[in-house]
Amino acid sequence: MFSDHGARQLAFSRVAGAAGSSLITGGGFAAGALPVGVTFVTEVRHARVGLVCVYSGLALLLLAWWWYGRVTRSTPDESCRTHWQTLALWGAPFLIAPPLFSRDVYSYLAQGLMIDSGLDVYRYGPAVLGGAFAEQVPAIWQHTPSPYGPAFLIVAEAVAGLFSSHMVGGVIAMRLVAVGGLILLAVALKALATSAGVSPSAATWLAVLNPLVLIHFIGGAHNDALMAGLLAAGLAAAVRNRPVLGAVLVAGAALIKAPAALGLVAVAVIWAGRLRGSWPQTRASVAVGFTAALATVLITAVAGTGYGWITALGTPITAGNWSLTGLLGRWSATMAQDAAGAELMHSLWRGTGLLATLIVAVLVWIHRARLGPVYGLGIVLVALVLFGPAIRPWYLVWGLVPIAAVAVGQGVRRTLAGVCGLLVLMVLPDGFAADGDRLMLALLGAFLGAGAFLVARTAAYSRAVAQ
Repeated sequence: MFSDHGARQLAFSRVAGAAGSSLITGGGFAAGALPVGVTFVTEVRHARVGLVCVYSGLALLLLAWWWYGRVTRSTPDESCRTHWQTLALWGAPFLIAPPLFSRDVYSYLAQGLMIDSGLDVYRYGPAVLGGAFAEQVPAIWQHTPSPYGPAFLIVAEAVAGLFSSHMVGGVIAMRLVAVGGLILLAVALKALATSAGVSPSAATWLAVLNPLVLIHFIGGAHNDALMAGLLAAGLAAAVRNRPVLGAVLVAGAALIKAPAALGLVAVAVIWAGRLRGSWPQTRASVAVGFTAALATVLITAVAGTGYGWITALGTPITAGNWSLTGLLGRWSATMAQDAAGAELMHSLWRGTGLLATLIVAVLVWIHRARLGPVYGLGIVLVALVLFGPAIRPWYLVWGLVPIAAVAVGQGVRRTLAGVCGLLVLMVLPDGFAADGDRLMLALLGAFLGAGAFLVARTAAYSRAVAQ
C-alpha cells in the first residue's frame, strides 16, 4: 500500500502527466501532422502557439514519468495495479489527437487502399493511387514501395477498406490497432519480467509508460506498436515453454517489420535450453526456422500480396535518412569529386554500419549463456538501430522492450530512460525537420513546461508540509 505521502506523490505525477498529454494533443491541432486541406482547422490554428504547447506538454509528461517512477519504485507490487490506470490517464488524450510527430499513418492508409484497389504496393508508391489519401503522404515516399510485411498490410487493407471515404476514421482505427499492440506488449512484458525475476512494475514503467512509447505508438499510430506487442508475446510464450507458439508470434511480428525476425534466434536459444540429447541448438533452430517459414507462407497467402516485401526492405534507406551511417555518408560525400564517388561513400558507410551490427551480434552469440537470449536480443536490436541504415526515434523501442523485461541493474534502466527522454524532444509534432525559428519555440515550450512542473511540485510539497 502507498503511504499518505506516497499516494499524494502518485496523484501529483499522474495529474501532471495527464496535463502534459492534454497539452500535446491540444497543441497538435495547431502544429501536428494534420491532413492536407483540412480548412476548418487551418483557418483558426496558430502553429507557433501550438508548437510551444506541444513542447510544454512533452516536458511535463517527461518529468511526470520520471517522478512517477520514483514514487512507484518503493512499492512495486502495488504499482503494478496502478500502471493500467496511469496508462489510460496518460494515453487517452492521444486517442483524439491528429497524427503526431510523423505522417506515417497516412502512408499506412494509402497502402491499404492501394491493395483494396488491386494495386501492387511492393511495386508502386502511393502516387499511383491519387486522391485524398495519397495526397497526405510526404513527397519523399510518394514513389517508393511499401517496406511493410504482409501481416501488417492485411490490417491496413481492412482499415482502409472500411474508412475509404473517412480519413479521420481511418486514422483513429489505425491508432486503436496500435493501442491493441501496446496492451499486448504490456501483458507480455509482465510475463517476461516475472520469468526473469525482474520487477514487472519497473519493466512496465520503462517500456510501456515511457513518453517515447506513448507519443509515437499512440500519438503517431505507428505499426511498431503491433510489431513490439507480437515480439514480446512470442518471447513470453517461449519462456513459458510454448516455443512453437512463440515462433509463430515472432514470425508475425517480422511480417509487420523485418527486424523482429531477430527474435526467432532468441526463441531458438530458449527452446534449445529445454531440450535433452545431442545437438539441442541445431534441433531447436531447425524447428523454429520451419515453424516461422510455414507461418510466413500462410500469412503471405492470406494477404495475397506476394513476396515483394523482401525486395522492398530498402525503402526506408535514403541518402538523407536520419542515421549515424547516413550522417557520416553525407559528410564523406561532400569530399567526393562526383556523384558516383558520393554514392560510393554512402554505400561504404552503410556497409560499415551493418558490419558493426554483425560484430555486436556475434559477440552477443558468444556470450549468450551469460547475457541470456532476451537481453541479447535487446542489445542486437539497439545496435541495429544505432548502426543501421534507417533510424527513427521510436525504433529504439525495438530493443528497449526485451532489455526492460530482463535488465536487473538500475544503471541500464537509467541510461535507457535518459536516452528516451532526449529522443522524445528530437522530433517536431508535424514530422518535418526543424528550422531555427521553430527550434527556439520548441525550447521555449520545454522550459515553460519544466518550469510549470517545478512550480506545481513545490506548491504541492508546501501544502503537504503545512498539513
